[in-house]
Amino acid sequence: MGEHKSLLYQDQWRFIDQSGFAPHFNALDSFAIDDTLCQSVGSGNSPPVVRTWVHDDTVVLGIQDTKLPHLEEGLRYLQEKNIKWIVRNSGGLAVLLDEGVLNISLIIPDTERGIDINRGYDAMWELVKMMFNEYSCRIETGEIVGSYCPGSYDLSIRGKKFAGISQRRIRNGVAVQVYLCVSGSGSKRAQLLQEFYTHAKFNESMKYTFPAVEPSVMASLSELLNHRLTVTDAMQLLLTTLKRTSGQLFMSSLQGKELEWYPHYFERMQDRNKKFMGA
Repeated sequence: MGEHKSLLYQDQWRFIDQSGFAPHFNALDSFAIDDTLCQSVGSGNSPPVVRTWVHDDTVVLGIQDTKLPHLEEGLRYLQEKNIKWIVRNSGGLAVLLDEGVLNISLIIPDTERGIDINRGYDAMWELVKMMFNEYSCRIETGEIVGSYCPGSYDLSIRGKKFAGISQRRIRNGVAVQVYLCVSGSGSKRAQLLQEFYTHAKFNESMKYTFPAVEPSVMASLSELLNHRLTVTDAMQLLLTTLKRTSGQLFMSSLQGKELEWYPHYFERMQDRNKKFMGA
């Protein structure tokens, strides 16, 4: 971590849990909530926040995915499989969320000089390593070629990816987000996205590069650790870890000014998605 103290260690962590099954809780809500919390934390209205969230059967597309040569055919395929989809407001490419995928957001203030982008990624990597420390597994970072949404902060065990990290900065706040494939089949998730890209004719794109998804390089933590893990188990490990990295950990929900700011960010997410609804 160099000379800087890890961003994982805070005097206070405010914990917002949205990991329970809620059929009307849409992934659009999640990205709007993280933007709201960025404003809240960035303005000093709130201490740093950890938020957990789970969505059922939703493909979250990156902006670049909207440039796929035959996007509408890819989306039609998802529709046939009863998979919802949204376009997110942070970088990266398509990922698949379902009830076996735990998403964790760390929302921290961007200091005046600006937090070096790698410090945010490193804090999340450190958090995941600490959570699964008891399993004596080596969690590595580095791009896993053939995975969906490949990036330099893919998290893997023995060359198989189970998580990816993204980052978003807005209003003096930084949201570092990770999706953790806790249970289920990593390769089946990858297969679905492989089909999506095939239907959208990703290889016909002259301007953009899309991943040639290879399902065998993706796995869930349950598969990799050979241990039946649930999202609830992962939540317990997260809470135990946060108690070690904070002076105070307290549960919360959106409150005060956040309830006023949230509709604005939700509308922005809706507008972003309306552009592509005709696809």
